[in-house]
Amino acid sequence: MTEVPLRVFCLDIEGGFGGSSRSLYHMLKYVSPDDAAVSVWSKKAGPIQARYADIGIEAHVMPDIPKVSSLPRFSRNVAVYGQFIKDWLSSKAFREEFFNTLNGFDIVHFNHEALFRLARDMKRRKPIPASMHIRTNLWDSAFARWQCRTIRDSVDALVFITENEQETFSRHCSEPVSGDVLYNVVEPVAANLPPWPFPQAFTKGKRMLIGCLSNYSWHRGLDRIVELATELRTLGRNDIGFVVAGNMNLSRSLPGDLGTLGRAGLGLTDYAEKHHVADLITFLGHIDEPERLIAGVDALIKPTRENNPWGRDILEALAAGKPVFSVGQYDRFVTTGKTGILQPQWDAAALARGLSHLADNDDLLAEMGRAAAERTARLCDGPTQANSLVKIWQRIGV
Repeated sequence: MTEVPLRVFCLDIEGGFGGSSRSLYHMLKYVSPDDAAVSVWSKKAGPIQARYADIGIEAHVMPDIPKVSSLPRFSRNVAVYGQFIKDWLSSKAFREEFFNTLNGFDIVHFNHEALFRLARDMKRRKPIPASMHIRTNLWDSAFARWQCRTIRDSVDALVFITENEQETFSRHCSEPVSGDVLYNVVEPVAANLPPWPFPQAFTKGKRMLIGCLSNYSWHRGLDRIVELATELRTLGRNDIGFVVAGNMNLSRSLPGDLGTLGRAGLGLTDYAEKHHVADLITFLGHIDEPERLIAGVDALIKPTRENNPWGRDILEALAAGKPVFSVGQYDRFVTTGKTGILQPQWDAAALARGLSHLADNDDLLAEMGRAAAERTARLCDGPTQANSLVKIWQRIGV
């Protein structure tokens, strides 16, 4: 414990209770006010502000927080950075308020690497100790390498959500980069939390329900659920269904049928209908309480093309005792036969067989769920991770 609490100013690029916002909230929830007096500015309004108020943390909505992050393709980077220049110029009033507010704080914590340009500006104009959470694996590009090097030179401490982000960041900087790995804090879903009301016509006759929490993008791979449902239909497994929450709009640039539907202004729902599996998938659109979806399903799927089986959605499902099915090599959280099924490469037919086996073996599914909850309780403990973050702040705030 410090004699005088550090005054910590946290900036959050979301605020509408997105993944990085929830991760920050659950971490700060366990920070003792004797160690740090925390204030939060978020870009969006949402339920997160009320939750902060409940734990005595001052939270404000600041929609002009400038943010940008690098994308895989050169043309997309040109577009997003072009828009960012406009956003940066229009954020002048916010930036002046931000720099004036810094007078009342000892440390700034940037909650996402998309705040790198603001961190760089602060380093030049009004340097105070700063830490930054690195929450994604940026695709390799000249823009990503520039972004990572800028972050490295602009903040005093880096916090990575897994070892993977640290390895990627170091690779983009062309040298090993020091930092701390703090797994995101997750908590079990409350036992009395009412599940999200899924359509009764859909749930009737379903032996196993598998949830998915993600807006559609090619890299997130949600169209693979349609492929998986097609394989399940081939096996005659109409009793396994998928509950998908998020924005399912399709862009015009997607390949094949997806792009054709996107150019017609259609979405993933239409893609499921085209492949005759719409009765196996229900699309809920955006929901404000993702934990209620988790409470109502038997397992969760993340069919990622980014091979990143460790996101917030995965951790929350595991903490709730729900096995997870995903793709990638990193098995710290999802381990085949233990806490779910982790495929090194996507194989819809093989996964369909695996899901069918689990649907017919309730005891095995329950055993995986117990192991999942135990693993996240051990690795994602709130007091332990929050104490580690406070120690980082104390180290750089001296």
